[in-house]
Amino acid sequence: MLDYPALLAVAAVVEHGSFERAAQALGITPSAVSQRVKGLETRLGTALVIRGQPCRATAAGHHLCRHVERVGLLEAGLRRRLPAVAGIEGPARAVILPVAVNADSLATWFVGAAADFAKASGHLLDLQVDDQEHTAERLRRGEVLAAVTGHGEAVQGCRCRALGRLRYHATASPEFMARHFEAGVDATSLSLAPALTFDRKDGLQRQWALLATGKEVALPTHWLPSTQGFVGAALAGMGWGLNPAPLVADHLRDGRLVELRPGLVLETPLYWQVSALAAGTLAPLSRAVAVAARTALMPPPASSPAAPLSGPAAAR
Repeated sequence: MLDYPALLAVAAVVEHGSFERAAQALGITPSAVSQRVKGLETRLGTALVIRGQPCRATAAGHHLCRHVERVGLLEAGLRRRLPAVAGIEGPARAVILPVAVNADSLATWFVGAAADFAKASGHLLDLQVDDQEHTAERLRRGEVLAAVTGHGEAVQGCRCRALGRLRYHATASPEFMARHFEAGVDATSLSLAPALTFDRKDGLQRQWALLATGKEVALPTHWLPSTQGFVGAALAGMGWGLNPAPLVADHLRDGRLVELRPGLVLETPLYWQVSALAAGTLAPLSRAVAVAARTALMPPPASSPAAPLSGPAAAR
């Protein structure tokens, strides 16, 4: 039988980053937290917490923290169905739901859906930012319960629905265009003009350059891991880059930014995947995400997975 007070101590240390803050959250002393963690590590014969600033979970500790999250989900569901349980067990602890989302969705349309869910449910969200091509891997590893992803094939044990397509414009300031593209946008000029790249996972600029020129172009680039900073850097004439349409529509309309090739856009398909174990608890979030996506995104391709999350999604 697992020692749940000890499991909660491990989860609290990892969540809050220190034994002292974990003790405050649990209403016990730091010494008691340390004893519970050490006792569980001794019984399991493996380290669960990497002590440091902040404390982090080991691989084994990570699996136990995910187990605690799932138990919290089950308890929350039980309290909804059997209110008398609350009187027996006392106040419910907050349920923290880890969700992965790409930075551009977080900056343009996802926050409103997350806020609506959080206010209505009382649950806490642990929003983990990653590229849309990599968030599905977090689902596979069990690190998150749901994700906005670029993969339309359902992860095993998850349900999948198409959200739509996030449109990107290749933009730069008029001054940057005059300085670097006076003779036109081609492979040569793109190989000399500084681009903006979010991080090493960001391939949008290279994709657009290939689409524009028909060639693979080695792009000189500034690395700038901030969606809002990306727009700001383009406005300041630092470089050119692919920016989400909702963030640059006003700038394009007013002439503060211009397109490198008017009308040549990229559209990234986005999908919502949620663990079947958490689908019931996250159903209100799934609905809010779908509504927000319909407003902010282009419609999904006709060949995308069926929209409703009514059952396990089969792999295509």
